[in-house]
Amino acid sequence: MTSQEEITVPEVPGPTARVLTYTNLGESARSVLAPYAEIITGPVEDTAGWYAEAATYDGMIINGQVFITGEVMDRIGPRLKVIGRTGIGVERINLAEATERGIMVVNTPDGPTESTAEHAIALMLALTKGVVFSDRITHSGQGFSPLGTLPRGLEAAGAVLGLVGLGRIGTRVAFIARALGMRVIAYDPFVSAERASELNVELAPDLATVLGEAQVVSIHCPAIPETFHLINRITLNLMRPGTLLVNVSRGTLVDEGALLEALDSGHLAGAALDVYDPEPPDPANPLLTHPKTICTSHIGSYTEAGVLRMQVMACQEVAAALQGKRPPNLVNREVWGKQRQGFTGR
Repeated sequence: MTSQEEITVPEVPGPTARVLTYTNLGESARSVLAPYAEIITGPVEDTAGWYAEAATYDGMIINGQVFITGEVMDRIGPRLKVIGRTGIGVERINLAEATERGIMVVNTPDGPTESTAEHAIALMLALTKGVVFSDRITHSGQGFSPLGTLPRGLEAAGAVLGLVGLGRIGTRVAFIARALGMRVIAYDPFVSAERASELNVELAPDLATVLGEAQVVSIHCPAIPETFHLINRITLNLMRPGTLLVNVSRGTLVDEGALLEALDSGHLAGAALDVYDPEPPDPANPLLTHPKTICTSHIGSYTEAGVLRMQVMACQEVAAALQGKRPPNLVNREVWGKQRQGFTGR
């Protein structure tokens, strides 16, 4: 029988990669990535010391507040192979520069869907019921305002919700709105009539139709050049008087100056915003203190479930990239086949 001294246990090598995360990961997220990488938690900083440390990173998981330009990629150096984004938007990552350098960019498009859709519905109901406006009056200590001096609320049941965009989040908003008894119409050039019919959504032929019929307009589009200031003076004037506007997508979709004019003139009855251009918004932005607006601080997906879901998905994407597998949510798809390979060691 072999003695205890003769028994040898093979050494299990530790992770050969290093990944920076901007936040402490939940245990279920860490368990996905830990077998493949040492996890370092900390901010992205524009300092020589940070770049020296960043030169040892194989991957990064960042949020939507961080800009990653080609210059940043070069200063980090040739070891960086993958940039993960917890969320959907990657407009602050230069995709062309990442592709040129062989760096994969991944995101978590399914992660924020439920929480963001619920936030859109919450903002819509807060607008239609005058929740925040009445709350402000009550908190002021001035007592109840005479009912005749307040705008009357809008019942969701039977009201018309117009969706600009019918992707993941827009689809979920439509489902919840239908459960509330709303009639839902939508404009999305990439959605078929058959798909809209499955969702019990009326597919409009153009944006003007949606804006002209809806009592509440909710925006669910990506931030791309084609959607910049999609809601502007012209499109705002297409809306019926008294329309309510909700934006939980991206601030660049709305011309804030034109929105302010529409609110001041009374053409729009109210607007609820979770996103701005720029972010964070200028404290002097008049929309933040306007009596007809509800303003939240880009918290649409910021729930316990939503945050953890995005963390897990980001770790899955980055882990796949570190193993040499094609990540399911590779944003810059053209990089595949010429992505940076292998580990350079610690």
